[in-house]
Amino acid sequence: MLLSGSPASAILETVPGIASVLRSPTADALVNTIRAAAGSGSFRMEDARELLQYATRRGLIGIDEGERLIAEVETALVGHRGRGVSRPAPKAAHRPSPKPVKRAPAKKKPAKKRR
Repeated sequence: MLLSGSPASAILETVPGIASVLRSPTADALVNTIRAAAGSGSFRMEDARELLQYATRRGLIGIDEGERLIAEVETALVGHRGRGVSRPAPKAAHRPSPKPVKRAPAKKKPAKKRR
């Protein structure tokens, strides 16, 4: 018996943690890769392989292109060794604070005489 629609969503809502158990490895790889791209997670090569296998199985990309992409990513990761695979989030442009303007002390005006 295959559950679909509201019965499946009701079960997923009532049993905490079941959604993560039932989710496919491809979905996990997609989520992890998106987090890595956003800088809130680290890149995992096994996630890239899972997504490429999915894409080649579905005919979204050719096998040759998938193999070239894996080789390209592995080559890029060689340069990242020692620094970790994850990329830091881009930093905001640093603008130097403006230098304070030095002003001469204000001269006091002589008080007016009252008559």
